[in-house]
Amino acid sequence: MTQVRAGAPSSNFFLDGNFSPVSEERDADNMEIVGSIPHDLNGYFLRVGPNPVHVFSEAAYHTFDGDGMIHAIEFSGGKARYRNRFIQNDGFKLEQEHGDWLYKGMNSLMDRTPAPIPAGAPSAKNLANTALTYHNKTLYALHEPSQPTVIELGSLSTKGPTDFDGKLQHPFTAHPKIDPKTGEMIAYGYSFQAPFVTYSVIDKNGDLIHTTPITIPRSIFMHDFGATEKYTLFLDFPITLDIGRAISGGPAVDFEPQYGSRIGVMPRHGCDNDVRWFDVETGVVVHTANAWDDGDEVVLQASRSTTADIAGAGTSEGNNLSENQGRLYEWRINLKTGDVAERTLSNIPCDFTRINDDYACHKTRYVYAGIFNTERAFTFDGLMKYDNESGVTTEFTYGPQRHGGEAVFAPKTSSHSEDEGYLVCFIHDEASDQSECLILDAQNLSEGPVATIIMPFRVPYGFHAGWVSA
Repeated sequence: MTQVRAGAPSSNFFLDGNFSPVSEERDADNMEIVGSIPHDLNGYFLRVGPNPVHVFSEAAYHTFDGDGMIHAIEFSGGKARYRNRFIQNDGFKLEQEHGDWLYKGMNSLMDRTPAPIPAGAPSAKNLANTALTYHNKTLYALHEPSQPTVIELGSLSTKGPTDFDGKLQHPFTAHPKIDPKTGEMIAYGYSFQAPFVTYSVIDKNGDLIHTTPITIPRSIFMHDFGATEKYTLFLDFPITLDIGRAISGGPAVDFEPQYGSRIGVMPRHGCDNDVRWFDVETGVVVHTANAWDDGDEVVLQASRSTTADIAGAGTSEGNNLSENQGRLYEWRINLKTGDVAERTLSNIPCDFTRINDDYACHKTRYVYAGIFNTERAFTFDGLMKYDNESGVTTEFTYGPQRHGGEAVFAPKTSSHSEDEGYLVCFIHDEASDQSECLILDAQNLSEGPVATIIMPFRVPYGFHAGWVSA
């Protein structure tokens, strides 16, 4: 049996320390609070991430492989309630019944050890471990090789994957965009086989109303994209997917800068023939912040790096973190002249870029992001807020040996301005082995938390977070 011992030391970076999984599902209220939870913070803070139970190989385990687990705090009237739950899709339940691994994981696909997957079982596990989105009063947990998984918001129980009444015929991005004005959810999926990208629009009622293939010359890792009020932006950047390369002993995912970078712009309800491609400086984008229309221009803001180490998640030997940690960056694409203007907005290494989602697809003044630790991979030491009007970056750092993940913007009840709200995130104090939930005033970020929830249980580092207002 190959079961991960939750909390046990490991030689694998992503199974050690606070990357190590937890084994129990718990509930808690009446938690210790430093400061006061604001009474105008009402809703659900949710964070999903990998929490492996059984692994084929501890040495070969990749952080993308972990079973999905949601950690959630419900805020109401100055109080907080916590719960965490495994996401129990078929692959997870089959392994639980089997008592051992059935699915090998990203770095072991070419291993010849027979996989004891039962007849009729899914050939791959829908981990639902990457990100969350809330649309048409439905919470989805997302895993980009798979279908979206419907989660019950309050209990966090798993309802299961959806194909939108049989209309979804492609994998579903971990980062769909929801236009708050139209209620539409804009999505796509990428594949190892042509068509390498397929695009869809789901209307405000949850009906998939538009699908089209998007032609690109090769299979790529397109983790995120952009959407404005009028257009959808595809990022054909050179993080390539190649099974043949993996069979020959190389990485299935690799950075190949010789292919260059370009951005495709298509009307939201357009088709493949409507895409206009614009060459841009070669680089890598894993996460975008926002995009919007500005006269003849389409504006995209994202964390952009020079290179990438997706296969090693930044831990590869000889890896240069300064080159694959992104900086906040902007492209302005003039659809009338064809010109593209590019610039770095902030030199602070950052990712997990977020905005006030009530302004998604439309012009935003503020971008929030996690600040990278420049010496340790996949580690965030604080938060930043970038002001598009002043060009000023405001920072807050967690302190020595204190690291966190993605922070989400939670608008104040009855807020009236874009940054009138809070940033909420989980952090972990590695010196004391204590997890916390921080609540910071987005308009006074540098002043630090207005409230800190001392978590009664360890919350491992994870991937993406979400906010659902009550």
